[in-house]
Amino acid sequence: MHTNRKTVLGGAVVLAAAASLVVGCERGSSTGAAPRPTGPTKAGCPAALAKAEAAVRQAEKTDSAWQGPTTGPRAVSGKNIVYVAQTMTNPGVAGAAKGVREAARTLGWNVRVIDGQGTPAGIQSAFSQAIALRPSGIVIGGFDPRLTSQQVARANAQHIPLIGWHAVDSPGPSKDPELFSNITTRVEDVAKISADWITTHSHGDAGVVVFTDASIPFARNKSELIKKGIAACSGVKLLAEENIPISDTSSRTAREVSALLSRFGEKWTHSVAINDVYFADAAPALRAARKKGAAPPFNIGAGDGDPSAFQRINSRQFQATTVPEPLSEQGWQIVDEFNRAFSGEPPSGYVAPVHIATAANSAGATAWDPPGYRAAYRKIWGR
Repeated sequence: MHTNRKTVLGGAVVLAAAASLVVGCERGSSTGAAPRPTGPTKAGCPAALAKAEAAVRQAEKTDSAWQGPTTGPRAVSGKNIVYVAQTMTNPGVAGAAKGVREAARTLGWNVRVIDGQGTPAGIQSAFSQAIALRPSGIVIGGFDPRLTSQQVARANAQHIPLIGWHAVDSPGPSKDPELFSNITTRVEDVAKISADWITTHSHGDAGVVVFTDASIPFARNKSELIKKGIAACSGVKLLAEENIPISDTSSRTAREVSALLSRFGEKWTHSVAINDVYFADAAPALRAARKKGAAPPFNIGAGDGDPSAFQRINSRQFQATTVPEPLSEQGWQIVDEFNRAFSGEPPSGYVAPVHIATAANSAGATAWDPPGYRAAYRKIWGR
């Protein structure tokens, strides 16, 4: 779920209005952005801790070999793609759109982006405009297709391939709504690696607060999966789950954080949020309580990893890590999936693995851009 306040506010408006989900992402050590607690470990879950440590080590790598497709159809020429964006103020939506444009240039395709402005009416209008252009394919960029069911039906009737980016819960093809493919990491993987990071970073001895938005089914499911992952280690305790609607983070988060500090004090060692925006809004309260940016509570965002999250992580200011989406890579995958659709071939089935970004492994970057995908896709396309 893509990730600064502008990001999530636009999505939340759509969700509330439509009563549906706007869905709308290896160097370094396994220690995260801040040093682990010193002293002997108190882990009561040696087996779970060992598994978590192995998973975190893998997720923190930045030099893993390309795991995506290596075969596929040669490039089809002369195609026109329309990217219907939930809102281009959403860094996730905008990052994927940038990747689509870059990949399309490689193939000589034309791409037009139509901004839905983050409202149901705006998104429906943008989708209608896209269909009127009679494009070769349409990208559903970061919103629930059920919000635009009439437009989806028209596109399907006109045999215009639809590819979603964070459009439905799961990656891959979708029958209802009818999508050739949906590009996203698996929410189960994001939730699990977030919990694994807390277990690893704390050596299995943590007091955790979970920040979620229970009004959004996708977010509620993610936080439930995170709590399940936390429970795998008996020494990692859930102190509280704070239900703060994403649309209210700026007005409520600081107040709730102050209350949590009063309630739990030093017992609160780690936090995990379904979106990085919570930590942008938690920082003032933590600062006012004279907390240090690289001290407990150590915070992990189980969201897209927007640039502001990377900036907090790299400067060690009240966020230790995030689980980012590889936005540019996903844009290239969208173009590859369209090329497969135009060639009469099935989708690739590729799902990007989760990654953990820390100050130690991001090298000052403000996005997760894994190696290898550009060369791999160019080879497939013959470009």
